[in-house]
Amino acid sequence: MKKTIGIASDHAGFHLKEYLKKRMEDWGYKVIDMGTNSEKSVDYPDYAYSLSKRVSDGEIPFGVLICGTGIGMCMTANKVKGIRAALCWNEYTAKLSRLHNNANILCLGGRVITPEVADGILKVWLGESFEGGRHGKRLEKIRRIERSIANG
Repeated sequence: MKKTIGIASDHAGFHLKEYLKKRMEDWGYKVIDMGTNSEKSVDYPDYAYSLSKRVSDGEIPFGVLICGTGIGMCMTANKVKGIRAALCWNEYTAKLSRLHNNANILCLGGRVITPEVADGILKVWLGESFEGGRHGKRLEKIRRIERSIANG
């Protein structure tokens, strides 16, 4: 059974999204493309929220979000309960985002990294798993913060 992953971008991340979608399919993933479908200007929060909500609801286990810098997508995704989106710019940050933070969404900047760099980041990110241990109690603190915000 193929692993499933969602991917979405705004106009600035469109070309990198298309490139990474193909790479993940080549690696055996079932990729759910949640847009955008061109370089026509769109609002990144719409795409970030749509993908993040599906990850949060458990419909898909992981996601990749791409905008010009990755910052806007990351900020939006992290507003959704249960999302731990990580903006990664190299393989080391990708590795630690999974090992230590159990990131469930990878954010990338289509205007600030090359497709080759993004390919390496994605490959590392997909290949790592959460370490647990001392990092687990830290994630529990994040969950408590989420609950306290939700309860006012």
